[in-house]
Amino acid sequence: MLEKVDEAEPVNLGTGIETRVKHLVQEVAQACGFEGEVRWDTTKPDGQPRKSMDVSRAREKLGWTARVNLSEGLARTVAWFRQAGGL
Repeated sequence: MLEKVDEAEPVNLGTGIETRVKHLVQEVAQACGFEGEVRWDTTKPDGQPRKSMDVSRAREKLGWTARVNLSEGLARTVAWFRQAGGL
């Protein structure tokens, strides 16, 4: 990116697919092999229930688009982390 973009504006990398926070938590738990209970603090404000990043700058400035979906990306990241000496 440093070779292609000479701007301070952020470039979001991702699939561009809107993902509910609850679904993301489930995907992360599955990728990590977490079998415990996920508890939500319902006394707190909901916050942002879903998030979708605008990935158009990555496509326009870098010619980059995601080649893997969220589940596969998380699984690969967890595997890499573990191989690199992580948890």
